[in-house]
Parts: sequence; C-alpha cells; structure tokens
Amino acid sequence: MFVPVENASPTFKDSILIMPAVSVGNVGQLAVDLLISTLNMPCVGYIHTDCLIPMVGNHPYATSEENSSELSTNAEVYFLPEKKLAVLQIRSPTVKSKTRQFRHLILSWIKSNQFSRSILLSSSHAYQCDDRQLSGSPLRYLQTLEMKNIIGDELQKLDLKELETTPAFPGISETEQRLWIPGGGITKRFFTECSSEHIPLAVLLIFCSEGDNIPEAFTLINFLNRWLHLVETTGAVESHNWKIPCSWKLLFGSGIPPAIF
Repeated sequence: MFVPVENASPTFKDSILIMPAVSVGNVGQLAVDLLISTLNMPCVGYIHTDCLIPMVGNHPYATSEENSSELSTNAEVYFLPEKKLAVLQIRSPTVKSKTRQFRHLILSWIKSNQFSRSILLSSSHAYQCDDRQLSGSPLRYLQTLEMKNIIGDELQKLDLKELETTPAFPGISETEQRLWIPGGGITKRFFTECSSEHIPLAVLLIFCSEGDNIPEAFTLINFLNRWLHLVETTGAVESHNWKIPCSWKLLFGSGIPPAIF
C-alpha cells in the first residue's frame, strides 16, 4: 500500500519507474542511491507492507544538519515530475514467507499507477557464471515483450548482451532451457510475472561477488544513464558525474575504535 507524504498522492501515469532487487552485493540498491542523491529527488511517499523486514534509519541523503535527523523507512518512493521519473528504493529483504505477496503488491502498484515502463536493477553471483559469461562485459539484460515493443533494439545497440539461458538439466539434456539468476532475489520470478501480466519491464543486472560493490554500482548506473540520459555527463571519468550520498560513509561500519589498541 502506497502512503503519500503529502495529503494528495502524486500522479505517476506515463512515468518511468526504477527500482532495485535486494540481491547479491546490494548493487541495485547502491545504484539507486546514486541516482536519488545526484538528482536530489524528493521523497513523495512510502510502501507500507509487512512483507519487508522492518527498518528505520536517519536520512540517507542528508545535505545539512537540519535534515540529517529525518527518518527513512524500508521502502520509499522518490519522484521528479519534470523528468517523469519515479524511484522505489528498497532497503531491507523480504520476509521469506511473504516474498510472493510482496511481488504481487509491487505488480499491482505498477499497474494501478500506469507507469509507462519499469526497470529493475539487479545482480547475480559471479562464481556461478558459465563459460559464455566469463569474458566480456559483466552486464546483462532481460526485457518483456511489451518493453521490446516500446524500446525496440535500444539495449542491443548499446552493446549489451541478453542474459543467456541455461539447461534445466545440465549434462542430461540441452533442449529444455531456463533463466538462472542465482543471488538475484525476486528478479527471476518478478520478470516472469511481469511477462505474464504484460507489463513493460527491463531488468539490468551485473555479475558480482560479495564485498565492496561500489564499483559494480557505478558500472550499473553508468549503463542505465547511457540508455536513459538521466544525468548530464561531464568529463571522461563517468563516476565523477554522480553524487555519493552521506550514508555511504558507514557502508562498512564506523571503523575500528582506537581504544582497543
């Protein structure tokens, strides 16, 4: 259930929705952080649901002491009407028994608000790549038929590979193929359900390992920007185009207390 910050709910019709999957390395969430922080997107509401593990924290994109004490929750919606761009940031995993319910909640919200297209940023375990995925770019994409009808061959023209399918029964039969996104959280089933519901959806994902995944977040958001031109690029180093949020200072904790030495 979407709860607006103001009395009136914003109109999302014909806007683009970008959201992350809670997946390996939290790459999608980090990429969304960069987008919200750089565009200074205002929070217009949040998703109220018991499908996500409860979470509350300080303002992750605070720019001054005045707004640093504002609270953030586990699923907030940010919106720029002039760009027709909405972002759903998800900050906590789903409750195991309610993953399906959460997917259906988001699907229903997307349909009821008539977003023009949706984009899911995700990641997958690099150590489970097959031989075809070991060389070249670690980025892959998926798109529903409805999305392909809208954007045509835009992603292929940007030299992005479609995610390869793998045999359902390796070593036994090569005829039956399936999508295989280990570590991708809701990605596979969400894509499948969007296809069934005729929702225009593209999935952008990157192969990665757990650890410091900031470089992968920059890779993912840079590709998204080359596709949608959300942020004006200046200079040869693409990472310089993004504003790192203050919350990233604590990605790995607050450091080792000197008193222990």
